[in-house]
Amino acid sequence: MVASTRDAIRSGGDPLGEFFGRIRTPEERRPQGATYTPLPIVREMVAWADSLAEVPVRVVDPGLGSGRFLRAAADAFPDAELVGTDVDPVATLLARANLAAIGADERASIFLEDYRSFKLPPRQGRTLFLGNPPYVRHHELEPRWKDWLASAAALYGLSASKLAGLHVYFYLATRQLAAPGDYGTFITSSEWLDVNYGQVLRDLFLQELGGRSLLVIDPAVRPFPDAATTAVITTFEVGQRPAQVSVRMTDKAEELAPIDCGTPVHRERLETEQRWTHLLRAARSLPSGYVELGEICRVHRGQVTGANGVWIAEAHEREVPSSVLFPSVTRARELFDTDGVLRKSQAKRLRHVIDIPADLDELGENDAAVVRRFLAWARRQGAHKAYTARNRSAWWAVGLREPPPIMATYMARRPPAFVRNDAGARYINIAHGIYPREPMAPTVIRKLHEYLSQAAADARGRIYAGGLMKFEPREMERIAVPGPDTLAAALA
Repeated sequence: MVASTRDAIRSGGDPLGEFFGRIRTPEERRPQGATYTPLPIVREMVAWADSLAEVPVRVVDPGLGSGRFLRAAADAFPDAELVGTDVDPVATLLARANLAAIGADERASIFLEDYRSFKLPPRQGRTLFLGNPPYVRHHELEPRWKDWLASAAALYGLSASKLAGLHVYFYLATRQLAAPGDYGTFITSSEWLDVNYGQVLRDLFLQELGGRSLLVIDPAVRPFPDAATTAVITTFEVGQRPAQVSVRMTDKAEELAPIDCGTPVHRERLETEQRWTHLLRAARSLPSGYVELGEICRVHRGQVTGANGVWIAEAHEREVPSSVLFPSVTRARELFDTDGVLRKSQAKRLRHVIDIPADLDELGENDAAVVRRFLAWARRQGAHKAYTARNRSAWWAVGLREPPPIMATYMARRPPAFVRNDAGARYINIAHGIYPREPMAPTVIRKLHEYLSQAAADARGRIYAGGLMKFEPREMERIAVPGPDTLAAALA
């Protein structure tokens, strides 16, 4: 019995962990979040770490269970120190036994300790963080640890919800232990990609952890046989902020390799999204050389004035100085009526939006005096009582966006109109502005506009009663367009 068990361990199996899973039911293990990762997933995560150029001098598993991750890492990194923590004494015994069976016990340190209070001595070289942080809902977490979460998040300028599950704590603890250049891959429940409490982890992933990739295993696959939970595998490298993050969703838990191979999504795009799962589902097949518009451009809806009768200048235009008047698109038909280009000559027919700086001292003395008289009039019109005005830093500062190179209508009973903004006009919330994420030559912008205009007939937004079509900014960012290199090549 002992010999056959040792042989099974040396062959890459985990008979001890499997036996433990039978004698201690999932219900009994749930309070500690002890859901053991299937071995094929473990191997793929270790294979990702092994594919990188520099090998780790130390591997840390923050919730090691029976030691599956450290067992696989011991083979992949024969010179690395192996470190694991767990709060279950039985689990730590299983992990020690598994590592001893393959002769890795002398370079292993297994601690019966809570990872959140664990101290890791500094080492020369890179540390690999690897594992499956335990999933425990916030109801089961003690108030003192919820206070710890808030304090740990604050160290990085982040705000954490007390509704967060235990896996969020482990990511923060990892960041506290990690040094620049350390890296890792974790598998957790994927709910943090979309829920409000997951915002702190989304921010941490993009900023302090240096997130590299996201691989979601479709919930229908049931990646953990003994738990009805979702799964996402993250990879990260502390101190790095790659311009793009690889994202992918798979419905085959046994075919994950390589785990960091997916559709590149611009980091800025992830930063502006409050939910991420739809971006992974959006990782659809695109023609060669094409990307989603959101990868190369941000789409922003125009500013809400809060009181068009006050802030869109009509007869009262003469009551304010020219320095706060901006020619702006204020009606969708002003875009529909163009031939695809809003020229400077046409800007003369646009109405002006009054956009006063929040700090009136930015105006000259004479202009400031004129503006104060105007604001007294605007108050009498009730402009300061509007919901939008009450939520501004200064109730009078509309805050128009800078002129975008391309504008688009977003709601009509017809496809959107994409208009090149040669006039340098501003716009309010009847239109979207399309802004390149990176500097883009005027010739490339013209080519992008041409393509968007041609693709408009096939674009599909939300359809409402009566055939009304509406594009939210993120929906418009889903339009497939030629990438910058393809656009530039078309000009050659």
